[in-house]
Amino acid sequence: MDSTEGISHTGFHAGSSPAKDDTQAAAQVARRRVHTMSATLYPTLPHREPVAAPAARLALKTDGASRGLLDGAWWPRSRDLLSELPALTDVLDPLWGRITRIAVNPEHWPVIPREIPVSGHIVKVGWFTSEIDPHKLLLLSYGTGRFDLLVIPPGTGAESAARLLEAASDHDGPSLTAGALIAAEAARHAVADQALGPYEAWEYEGGASAVSAAVTGQTGPPGPASRLIIGM
Repeated sequence: MDSTEGISHTGFHAGSSPAKDDTQAAAQVARRRVHTMSATLYPTLPHREPVAAPAARLALKTDGASRGLLDGAWWPRSRDLLSELPALTDVLDPLWGRITRIAVNPEHWPVIPREIPVSGHIVKVGWFTSEIDPHKLLLLSYGTGRFDLLVIPPGTGAESAARLLEAASDHDGPSLTAGALIAAEAARHAVADQALGPYEAWEYEGGASAVSAAVTGQTGPPGPASRLIIGM
């Protein structure tokens, strides 16, 4: 009896019952079959191609145009530098040389990352509160130099943006700073809204003709193109 009790005790703790082993093995095989069958029920999802970001909206002075206070204007779609700057550098790198550093005034930018990955390299980003106009973007290009762009607020209407794009990329360069250009446009828009209705204000400000002029880069009599319009 002592021997039988010992075997029974040992078998209980070790789980060495032949019948139980067979049952567990059968259960494991069944689970593997169910898992394999279940895995084949889900179809392979189609590969999704990455969606290209919209091109940056820019008006730039062409080669040979006098510099003035600004080299052009940029109309971003948001205040998210991490999303907006790669599209901007994609355009500027072939034109101005590789952009290596960008600086802004933090007044209108809620988040300023230190670095931004762009096509093939990293752009360092910095900020200055007094040295840079709140409505300007400063760019440094490797081997080329410094460039200054007017930053048109993302929510600006098309007609106002068209005038600002034109002014900042004028051949002789704007006589006003970036902040002064934005303030002058805001004052003009306010006067038009007060004096006229919405439709009359649109026509008074140039309407579709103003947008068309900025997009085509032609203002006044035909002549040599002084600006390059991109992404409009």
